[in-house]
Order: sequence, then structure tokens, then C-alpha cells
Amino acid sequence: MTLHRHNPAELSPPTGFSHAVTATGTRLVFLAGQTALDTEGKVVGETLTEQFATALTNLLTALRHAGGTPADLARVTVYTTDVPDYREHAHELGRIWRRLAGRDYPAMAVIGVVRLWDEQALVELDGFAVLDEPAPA
Repeated sequence: MTLHRHNPAELSPPTGFSHAVTATGTRLVFLAGQTALDTEGKVVGETLTEQFATALTNLLTALRHAGGTPADLARVTVYTTDVPDYREHAHELGRIWRRLAGRDYPAMAVIGVVRLWDEQALVELDGFAVLDEPAPA
């Protein structure tokens, strides 16, 4: 599997994302939206940053069980109910991302939404990855 991150000099320098990602591999993994649900299906965390850490952990858990690693992520979309709060905490969210997923940033977008499936949820992440190994048994 090969992911190549493209960040042209003609665009503003990316911070915490890549402008484009080309991927070659044999298997796509589509990751369902993950919020800050615990193993009992309850939203945990009061703040966006707390919920972001749990939602990202959940996304990476699903990816790992499909045979992938954070470096395999080609695209992630972040949905938030409060874009100004997300922007205000962007540096902290970036530290959480680097701690959990490293510095191989996928192509990303942040989209403001009125609400998520669970009313208490403040953030949701989905995405896809490209892997180059056979599916796990």
C-alpha cells in the first residue's frame, strides 16, 4: 500500500491535514462515523476535546480491527455541532490527533452540523483507509 500526501506550494500550508492524498493498494476500508460512545453505547465526555479523543480512539479501533493503522487513513471527515469551539481548541485537538494517530495526516474536512444522532454528541469522525494486505480471517 502506498499513500502519497500532496501539499502544493501554491496552496496555504496545511496544518493537521493534507491537501490531497493519492492511494494505491488492494483493499479499501470504509469507516463508519464514530462518536464518543463507550462500550455500553453511552456518550462520554463533556467537552468537544474529550469527545474528540474518544471518537478518534473509536475510529482507530475500527480501523485496527479491519487490519489497518492510522498511517493507512486516506480521508477523514470531522462533523461538529460547534465549529467555533472546534477552531478555538484546534491546537489541543491536533495534539490529541498526533498522540493517537501520528503525523501522517489524511485529507480532511471539518463540517458544521446542527446535531448528531445522539443529542449529547459534539463531534463525529468517519473516513476511509487503503490497505495492501489481505483481509483478516
